[in-house]
Amino acid sequence: MAMNLPSGRRDRRAPMADINVTPLVDVMLVLLIIFMVTAPLLTAGVPVDLPDARAKPLDQDQQPVALSLDRQGKLFLGEDEIAEAALPGRLEAIVAKARGSQPPQVLLRADRALDYGRVMRVMGELNRAGLNRVALVSVEQ
Repeated sequence: MAMNLPSGRRDRRAPMADINVTPLVDVMLVLLIIFMVTAPLLTAGVPVDLPDARAKPLDQDQQPVALSLDRQGKLFLGEDEIAEAALPGRLEAIVAKARGSQPPQVLLRADRALDYGRVMRVMGELNRAGLNRVALVSVEQ
């Protein structure tokens, strides 16, 4: 900052020729923060009304296999209840059916009240059969 030195007259002050930059810096920092916060929202939040098309849906190679464990510990492969002893044979049949390609993905649904060890035994059987693409399904909150 420059100092105002007294001139020969005491009743007049010399004009100050410096620019106060502090308010400009404050405004620029606030604008920078606003742009940093709003920029990601602008790219993801654009509503688009897509046109109708008569194209067929894409063919999927394989449907995922749904494996469920209910509150009592019963196993369901798809909608069918199976015994725990029959699980390895059914999983090997699924892998054998997809020999030429990659084995299907498994969607594992387990009740929250189940013992952790019970779920891990089922995941171990999936791993032993060669079904390594396992997705644990949960409810979105």
